[in-house]
Formats: sequence, C-alpha cells, structure tokens
Amino acid sequence: MSDNLILTLIVFFYFSPLLYHLRIVISEYRKDNKVPLKKFKRILKYSFIFMIPLAVGFAILTHTNFLDYESPKTYDQFDEITFENFRGLEFFKKSLYGNERFAYVVTSIESKMDDNSVTVHSLFYPSRSFVYKKNTNSEELLRHEKYHIKITELFARKARKELSELKYFNEDKIESVLASIRLKERNFQKEYDYDTFHSYVYREQKRYEETVDSLLTLLNDFKNPKISFHAKK
Repeated sequence: MSDNLILTLIVFFYFSPLLYHLRIVISEYRKDNKVPLKKFKRILKYSFIFMIPLAVGFAILTHTNFLDYESPKTYDQFDEITFENFRGLEFFKKSLYGNERFAYVVTSIESKMDDNSVTVHSLFYPSRSFVYKKNTNSEELLRHEKYHIKITELFARKARKELSELKYFNEDKIESVLASIRLKERNFQKEYDYDTFHSYVYREQKRYEETVDSLLTLLNDFKNPKISFHAKK
C-alpha cells in the first residue's frame, strides 16, 4: 500500500463524521432547517482544534523521536554505534527502490564560540536516524551509514585546520569558514551515496572508505574539537 493511499485513508476516516454531518446539513438546509448547520460548524471547529496538536506532534516525532530519545553522539563514541542507536521514527516507511535493506543517518557539524576559542564537533543524531528494520544484520549497510559519520568528522577536521590558520579570533571569518565547510560536506555526502548507490556498489564503497580513512589520518592533528586563538582583532 502506497504512502499516499495510507495518508488518504487516515484523513478520510478522521473526517468521515464531518462528511456524515455535512450530508445532514445539506438535506436539512433545503428544508430551511438551519439548526444542523450550527451544530456542524461547532463540530468542524473542534475537529480542527483537535487536529492541530496531532499534526504538530506528528511533525515533531517525525523529525526527532522524543519517545525513545538518545542525545547526539560525538565522534569519540563512533565505535559504540550500532543500528540499535538508530531510533528515529518513520511513520511512512521508505525503501530504496523497493528494497527494505535501507537506512539513513543524520549528522551535522556544530560549533560553539567562547571569548577566544571555537569548539567544532561532528555529531551523530540517534533519534533522527532511521533503519527500516531494527533487527537487520547487514554489516555492509551499517558500515556504509557509519562512513557518513566519518565523512562529517573529516570535514569537521578540515574546518578546524582552516580555523587554526586564522591569525586572530574573528566571529565573521569563523562563521564564513564553517558555512563553506558545511556546504562541501553536504555535497560530498551526496556524492558518496550516489557513487556507492547507498553501499550496493562494492568497489566504490571500498574506494570511499580508503579515501576517507586516509584523509582522517592526515588530519589527526585536528582531532581536538577546540581551537584557541592568541589574539583578537
């Protein structure tokens, strides 16, 4: 059953009492009886009032599963991550070209500025990341998703390297560097998924793994999330 059909059925069943009352309103209105219309307006009002928090709750849980929440993980927790940490909810379960061997991971590069320093973390969001089947035993799929986390850390290190080359603390320059790096990271993530076809192209998957691991090693000096500056402008 398609997602659109499921959604249509949900909406239909939710509003079916309204449709029933609307039919009565039309029938009675022709007889110049306006009492059912007043009742219908009241039902309509409360139906929408009740629907708004449901829609908001639905949207919130789709974005972040607060019913089974796990706080974001930093890269130093990388080895602990399994599909058990993928806690996101997908009410209308997606698949990859009909294949249930599918997952997605949510990561980001986050920063925090202090008086004379900036801390740059790569984060993995368990409660926003999703796997079609929790009990999947696909090591290849988990490996593919975890390399998305490695890629985010790679670009976080690139950001730290660029920031360490600034002569002084300057918020505008720091934000500019981070914005540029985030854009490059997103583009690289898309290329990774496209070239590997979400892990199905083994040769490309291995090529990316070797490239990312090599670049991470080259940037080992920038593992520390905090970059301190000696002077301000």
